Amino acid sequence: MKKGLVWFKNDLRLHDNEALQKALEECDQLVFCFCIEPNLFKNISLGFRKVDINRFKFLQQSVDDLKENLEKIGGHLIISDKSASDFIPNLIEEYDILNIYAEEEYASEELNIIKELQHKIPATNFHFYWGKTLYHKNDIPFAIPEIPLTSKAYRIPAGKEAEPRKIFEAPEKIISCKNAKSTQFPSYKKYGFTKKEYDSAKPILRGGETQALERLQYYTFESELLTGYRWSRNRSQGLDYSSKFSPYLALGCISPRKIYEVVKEYEQQIKKNQSTWWLIFELVWRDYFTFKGMRFGDEIFYTKGYKNKEIHWENDPVKFQKWCEGNTGIPFIDAHMRQLNEVGYMSNRGRVNCASYFVHDLQIDWTWGAAYFESKLIDYDVSSNWMNWHMQAFEIWYTNPVHQSNKYKAQEYIQEWIPELKGKNKIETLIPWEFEVPDYPKPIEVYKKWTRAINLIQKLLD
Repeated sequence: MKKGLVWFKNDLRLHDNEALQKALEECDQLVFCFCIEPNLFKNISLGFRKVDINRFKFLQQSVDDLKENLEKIGGHLIISDKSASDFIPNLIEEYDILNIYAEEEYASEELNIIKELQHKIPATNFHFYWGKTLYHKNDIPFAIPEIPLTSKAYRIPAGKEAEPRKIFEAPEKIISCKNAKSTQFPSYKKYGFTKKEYDSAKPILRGGETQALERLQYYTFESELLTGYRWSRNRSQGLDYSSKFSPYLALGCISPRKIYEVVKEYEQQIKKNQSTWWLIFELVWRDYFTFKGMRFGDEIFYTKGYKNKEIHWENDPVKFQKWCEGNTGIPFIDAHMRQLNEVGYMSNRGRVNCASYFVHDLQIDWTWGAAYFESKLIDYDVSSNWMNWHMQAFEIWYTNPVHQSNKYKAQEYIQEWIPELKGKNKIETLIPWEFEVPDYPKPIEVYKKWTRAINLIQKLLD
């Protein structure tokens, strides 16, 4: 009798999971596990956790949903608070397993865990399957060391020469090892979180494959919000201005190929327009960052970046703290940062502005900001996060947060997240330093390059 272990990581789903599918095809009985890496929740040198409470809670919800879905079809999920490199060897011995099935990794932290595990159990066969991107890495017209430096140079050839592979359907029945039983997700206390922190954590979405598939159906066929995505995606307020698929993609609660499949059905049955094209474009862009991250490896985490550029950073810790807390005195920045801290999410427009302000105005090492986003974002993806910050530091023109707040009419959004500005008029909300707003912090600095944007807002008084 052939027994196998399915090792879930950032592929917390039953649908379109090739590792799970192959394990079911090749094994008579299966054990399923998920390991929480303890190092994720330790403080880094900047003084905050590598992974904070909203990410912890979203992960818990996603893993619990996976466990429930497995149990419905005869499976189970053994959840461990130990590193996979320490825990999996015990499972291999206990259940007499010779084969491990898992999604293929590419980032150094995950690869190091796999390397350590393989060293400890050399007699075990490892079967890895690529499932992180829309296009399979073997189908794109580039070898990883030759991934282009610009997205356009990647996107056009990839779109012409690659096609998303067909998805694997979710299994309807699983045969588990008889003695295997599901275990509980570890308590937040195990990782040093307090009850107050845990209870007050409110991720903007609930985690899990079930919720991911519901969100996909809602955003497409139920509401038809997808039709307007191209024109609403730059907003910041509410749930429906964008798809909100990214948190589910980050943990693999949904497959990018599943999203692609549903969008194509939507184009046939409802409408094909710039919005449907744009959503698929975002998936292709996500692929590009993944493959580019694979090309450059750990260089994407270095202050000099993969281009090895030398930039002088002021690195003022007081300014950094104000930015983290959403107390810079610039409402458009502070509203997004406070939202990030409270619900683990902010819009793409917010990320662009907060990063640009951080790098070009505060002149703080961009890796500090990237690390803070990593700690807080429930849709944290290693390549997307670090490559986007890299682009803000080295490649993208400056974004004026005062102009942007006016352009996108952000008053209502700002007042939602900054209670000190509730009841203020539209102009006071955007440039409160020009008026008497005693409870809201004064700006770290008002820059001369903002003068034109400030004057345009003041003209609204006329």
